[in-house]
Order: sequence, then structure tokens, then C-alpha cells
Amino acid sequence: MRGFARSFAVCVAGVMALAGCTNSAPPEQPAPQSSDALPGEGLPSVVPQPESIDRLGDDVAVRGKVEIVVDPLVDEPTRDLAKQVFELAGADDVEIREPGAPADDAALRVRIGERTAPTVVKGLQEARMGAPVPMENEAYVLAVRPDADAEVFIGASDPAGAYYGVQTLRQLASPGRIAGVGVLDRPAMPLRGAIEGFYGPPWTHQERMDQLAFYGDVKLNTYIYAPKDDPYHREKWREPYPEREIGEVRELIGQARAHHVKFTFALSPGNSICYSDPRDFQALQAKLQAMYDEGVRDFSLPLDDISYTRWNCDGDERAYGRPSEGAAGRAQADLLNRVQREFVDTHRDVAPLQFVPTEYSDVEDSEYKTAIREVLDPRVRVMWTGDGVIPRQITVSDAQQAERVWGRKVFLWDNYPVNDFNGSRGRIMLGSYDKRERGLSEQLAGDVVNPMNQAAASKVVELGAADFSWNDEDFDPQRSWRQAAEYLAGKRFAGDDPGLQADPKTAEALLAFFDLEHMAPVANGSAWLPPAPELSRRLDAFRAAWAGGDRGAAVRDLRAYAEVVATAPRQIRAGAPKDFVTDTDHWLAATDQWGQALLATADGLQARASGDEAMAKARFDEARWAVDAAQRIRTTTAEVRPAGQVLVADGVLDTFIAQAPGMR
Repeated sequence: MRGFARSFAVCVAGVMALAGCTNSAPPEQPAPQSSDALPGEGLPSVVPQPESIDRLGDDVAVRGKVEIVVDPLVDEPTRDLAKQVFELAGADDVEIREPGAPADDAALRVRIGERTAPTVVKGLQEARMGAPVPMENEAYVLAVRPDADAEVFIGASDPAGAYYGVQTLRQLASPGRIAGVGVLDRPAMPLRGAIEGFYGPPWTHQERMDQLAFYGDVKLNTYIYAPKDDPYHREKWREPYPEREIGEVRELIGQARAHHVKFTFALSPGNSICYSDPRDFQALQAKLQAMYDEGVRDFSLPLDDISYTRWNCDGDERAYGRPSEGAAGRAQADLLNRVQREFVDTHRDVAPLQFVPTEYSDVEDSEYKTAIREVLDPRVRVMWTGDGVIPRQITVSDAQQAERVWGRKVFLWDNYPVNDFNGSRGRIMLGSYDKRERGLSEQLAGDVVNPMNQAAASKVVELGAADFSWNDEDFDPQRSWRQAAEYLAGKRFAGDDPGLQADPKTAEALLAFFDLEHMAPVANGSAWLPPAPELSRRLDAFRAAWAGGDRGAAVRDLRAYAEVVATAPRQIRAGAPKDFVTDTDHWLAATDQWGQALLATADGLQARASGDEAMAKARFDEARWAVDAAQRIRTTTAEVRPAGQVLVADGVLDTFIAQAPGMR
């Protein structure tokens, strides 16, 4: 249990002192309510799930002029976001100004600033809201005061907290109103985000820019640049980036800063570095310095996926002895310690160094881990992928064992939804962020997911990871999964396509499509997330009803869901973002065919129930032809590696359609 979090959350429940607010027992938390609640009823849905959100009264109308008063703490991107939120909600005019005399003609006043600013303190008191002083990094308190003189207050202790408060305000807004609620919130984990660490085609510059904006939307604060197929990241690590790439890095750093994301530059020299050669250290330092000069303040040295039982130069054998796991661990620790002490410690505002070890999975001790544990500077953050390269689950117990073998809390590199390994051939990972145990926030230094080559499609799992790493104690995988569908269906605010409300038909279609692509495999291809759980449930219900003799109802229910599956691709193409549609194009095309096959199968079963075997055979033949067409759809290595036949609900949909003609 997050002890501070619980005392933090109860501040909203009554009249308590604003400083040092405590309570011995937390109140029962209300169950999440639909985001479609009527004014004054229920609670809006917010992602990530706040620590505490409570009704303060009726919703507040947004009309006429809105005046937003901000402290210097509130940066320009946060001011711009607040202005856009109220414009989308229906304000005729939005004025942003520094503290001073209020405007007489404002219909709604908004105050965003220091948690301890007198007007913020007074406003929160009048709204019966409290929060600790000082607040933690990235924390905020928000109150929408729904009395005769309605006002909105957001108090934070740093710019990120103010930005996140406005991101929550965005989700409280709907056309013409702001939900009358109070929110107390802070992140469970200090580092939350994604690592572009996959093999195959790296993301484009525009995809990275879009991802960074999305991270701001969902309160992720970390992006690690580490694409395996960037030659200047790995094979050509000694060489400076060409000017064009440096120009893109500058843009990415600016985009990250605007959305309160740490742009982390990773360099992976392990395949060729000579640990004992001062020239290689100088080359490494020069590469990091070039990125520092561009504005990077977070750095990582991945030494994963390399051989550590051979040296890259004779000098390393003289320095560390014959090649061995323990010797490799000592050499790597020496290198990392030098970077931490001679680069990180000598440069202003640089965060502790991050490191991906060669043994990055499991919790078994070894000569290598012992060397790292005993020699490595305790400030260096060690990344870990769980009990396997692709873990079946991540538990608190495993993280505790990892802490023991590494001598520090580990930083989770979560290899999901990555699809660059043989066991994932033909798959796009659109399942829920599941089987990550509550309580991991107490045990991990952070959580970053390794996404897919398909950047926009990766948002489904990234949103779930954002929800988990912000508030794992109240995390609900199914809730986050639904919210990912809503986000992609229009309830978003990113780039040039802002929105406040999801299109329900598109959200329903996306959820059906997500279900078909729910299966997630470990390295050998076996499932750690099951295939198509909702479709499986419906097919099991059909089989039971058919066997029980109620065949008319069985086919009617089956055909209704077959219609959802068959029409989902068309609805997604019309209503989802274009980049998501492009990323999933092959799978949507295959779903078109599988949906037609399922409809034809349902019609064949209906014909059989009616005693028309000729019609049944014709419909089953149609289903078989559609299946053949679906199975001919393949990906290419230019799109994703490894390429292969596109898979849709395999083991569920194909099995049912194959077995249906034999059902009597």
C-alpha cells in the first residue's frame, strides 16, 4: 500500500488543515463511473486513474469569457493546453494573464500555479480540498468549485505537476461544461514511458514527434532512444550523427520538453568497444557530449544482445584476464563508473546513468551479476526485463529477487508490445496491459515498455502502461483497454486532431478488433495473453446453446457478434486516426475476410438448423473461400521484422470456422 498516497487521497474527504493533512483510515473509494454521466452525477473517467477523484457538486458551465491566471511556474505549453481545453469546451474567449486585478467580464475564472500561492490555497480551502505541503514531484491538486462564483483551481509544486493537472482538466471537459470534481494526484513511479529498443524498421521522425505528444497526454515522462537498426546507435557508435539527424534530434528534444518528457539518448557500443582503450572512452564521451550540447540530459548505455565471453581487443584480456562472465561484468562496471563520474557528475542537470546489462532477464545470481553488484556505482540505474526476455508475468516477488541480485531497485524494460521476435511473427499486439502485479511501484525504479515497429498501434499498450505506472494500486487492465479504444476513437488531444468525446461506434469497433489481436506470445510463440477472449466467450456460449437445442437463439447471437467483427474494419478506417489505420492495414484487411467467413458460417449454421443442407454447404464454402483469402495476407520486412502471414484470432476463429460444418 502506498502509505503517503492514502493519506494524500483522504484530504479531499473533509475539512482538514491544508498543511500536513493526515488521516488514520482511508475512506472507501467510489467505483469508477461512466464518462457519460449527466451533470452532477457520477464521476468522469480519467486516464491515468488519479489517486483520488470525488464529486464536489454539479458541473460548471463553460461559456462566454474564461480568464486563466497563471504563475511563472506554469510554462508555455501548459498555458497553451489550458487555453485549447476551454476553447474546445465552448468558451467564446480565453484570456491568460499573470496574477493581478481580475477581469470584470469573465464568466469563469481559472487559477493555475504554485500549491502554496495564497489565492490557490484560499480557493482550495473554499472548495474543501487539501493536499500535503510540499507536494511530491509531478503531483497536483485540482478543484472545480461549483458554487455561484464557479472557479477552477490547480495547485502544483513543479511545472510538470501543473501540466499534468491541465491534462486531467482536459478529460474533465465536455462540450459546454467541466465536471465538478476534486482531484488529488501524483505518480506511483518516477520514470514512466517507452524505449524504442526493437529490431527492424525504426520509427520515423514524425512518428517519434507524435509519440512524444501522446506521452504528454497520458502522463508518461520518459522516452529512451535506442533503435537497434540505427547504425549510429550501435555499429557506428563512435561516429557523430550526420547534421540531418542532429536536426531531428533537436526537434525531438524540443517536443519532449513541451510535453514534459525526458528525452533519453542511448548508445550501445558493446559489440566493438575496447574497455581498456582510452581512445574508445574518449569517443564515447564525445558522442555523449554532442547530445548534451543539443539539450539531452538523460543518457543510457545498453550493453544487451552482445557476446560477453570474448574480448574485442587484446588489451582487455591484459586488463581483466581471460574472457568470462565475471570479467565482462567488471569491465562493464568500470566503464559505467567512469561515465557516471567523469561525464554525468561533471555536467549540470544530468540524471543518473541508465544501463542495460548483458544478462538483462531472470533473477538467478551469476558471476556476471555479482561483478556488477559489487563494482557498479549504486547510482547507476539497471534495466531488467522480468523473469524472461518476454515475461509471462511480472511480480513483486521477482522484482524483489532482482533487487537482491543487482544490489539496487531495477528499472523495468517491459518487452511488450514489441513484435520483433520469431514467436510474434504475423502478430500485432493490441491486448491489455495485464499480469503486472499491483505493488510493483514500491519495488521498481521505473517502467518503460518496448513498443512495436507500428508506433500508432503501440498506443493501445502504452496507454495501459501509463495507467499502471501512474497508479498501480488502483489499476484495472480492462478499464485501461477500453480507454485506449476511446482515446483512438476521438477522446484525445494531440497534434492537429483534438477531441473531447469518443465516437461510440468507433470505440466499439476498436474493442472488437483489439480482442481479435489480444494474443501475446513469449519467445517460443506460446501465449501469455490468451487469443480473442471475448470472441472465445461468445463462441463457447454458442456451442452450449447449440448443443442444448436452442439453435435459433444460438445463431442469432452469433450472427450479431459476427456483424460487429465484419463491420469493424470499415468503422475503424472511417473513425480512427489515419496513422493507426496505416499501421494495422494488413490486419484490418484480414479481419474483413475473417468477418465475412464468420458471417457465412453463421448463415450456414442457420440453414442447417432450418434443414436446408444445400444452403448450408454453399455458405460453408463461402466461409472457406474467405478464409483462404485472409490467409494469403502477409507482412513484409520493410514493415516489420520478422515478416509472415497476418494472424487474426488464430486458434479461436479459424478453429471454429473449420469445425462448424461438422456441427449437427
